Amino acid sequence: MWKFVVKRLLLSVVILFFVALILYTVMRCIPTSFVDSMARQLSMQPGAKSFDDWKAQLTQVYGLDGTILEGFFKWLSHAARGDFGDSWYYTIPVVEKFKEVIWNSFILGSIAFVLELVIAIPLGILAARKQYSGIDYTVTVVALIGISLPTFFFATLLKYVFSIKLEWLELYGLVSRYYDQLSPLGKMLDMGEHLIMPVATLVIVSIGSLMRYTRTNMLEVMNSDFIRTARAKGLSEKTVINKHAFRNTLIPIVTLVGGSLPGLFAGAMITEQLFQIPGIGYTSYNAMTNGDINFYMFYSVFLALLTLLSTLIADILYAVVDPRVRIS
Repeated sequence: MWKFVVKRLLLSVVILFFVALILYTVMRCIPTSFVDSMARQLSMQPGAKSFDDWKAQLTQVYGLDGTILEGFFKWLSHAARGDFGDSWYYTIPVVEKFKEVIWNSFILGSIAFVLELVIAIPLGILAARKQYSGIDYTVTVVALIGISLPTFFFATLLKYVFSIKLEWLELYGLVSRYYDQLSPLGKMLDMGEHLIMPVATLVIVSIGSLMRYTRTNMLEVMNSDFIRTARAKGLSEKTVINKHAFRNTLIPIVTLVGGSLPGLFAGAMITEQLFQIPGIGYTSYNAMTNGDINFYMFYSVFLALLTLLSTLIADILYAVVDPRVRIS
C-alpha cells in the first residue's frame, strides 16, 4: 500500500509540473493582457508617457520581458519556496486574497455537496428498487430536468420568482447591508437567507447525473447472482438492499464523489458570478479576465493538486468499500 502511495505521489509531482506549464503558457497567450490595460490607463493621464513606453516599462516590472519558458521557471522557482507573489489585479498578496474568499466558496460548495448526496443517492436507490413504477419515472424526469437545465437559466428563474416577483430573498450578494449590526445568530440567518438560491441552483443542476448514475449501478448490482442467492437464503429485502447491494453500488459512486471533492474549494464560477458571491470562483474569473497571472496560477495549480489527491484517495477507498479490491 505504501509503495503504491509513494509511486502515485511521485507521478503526481510530474503531472503537476506539466499542468502548471500548460496553464502558464495559456495565460501568457490569451488576448487579455494586464500590462496592456495598465499601460493604456497610465498613458491617458495628463502629461504621461506614451503607451509603448509604459508597456515596455511594465513588461519589465512584471517579469514578462523574457520567453514563456523563462517566465515559467522564474514563477516556479518562487512558488517552490512558497512565494506566490502579489495579485496584479487585487494588489495584495495572492495567498492573502485566496484566504479571504476561499471559505465563502467552501461553505456554499459544502452545503450543496451534502444536499446532493443526501437527495441523489437515496432517490437513485429507491428508483432502482421500484423500477418502472411511478416513483422511478418521477425520479428519471427530475434527473433529466436537472441535467438539461443550464445554470444561468435556472439561477435567473429563481431570482425572477423569489427576488423580483415575491420579494422573499435578496437578489445579489452574500450578506445584507446591515450585516455588521446584527447579532451572531442574526448574521448566520442573514447569510443563510442569501445562500438559499445559490445552493438550490447548484443542487438542482448537479443532482441529476448522480441520481441516474446511482440508479443504473444499483440495477446492475440487483440483477447479480449473489443478490439472487441472498434472497434465496431467506434474507429480508432490507438486508439484501442495505448490506449487500448498496455496498457494491458504492464502488463506482466513490469514483464520482471523489472527483467532486475538489469542487468544494474550486468555487462555482457561474453561480458565484450570477449571484455576485465573493467566492474563489468569482475572484479567479475576474483575475483571469484581467490577465492576473499570479493569482490564476496559484488558483489553478491548487485545484490540480486537489484533483490528484482526491483521485489517490478514491483509489485507496476502493479497498475500504470492497474487500475484494487489493492494491498489489
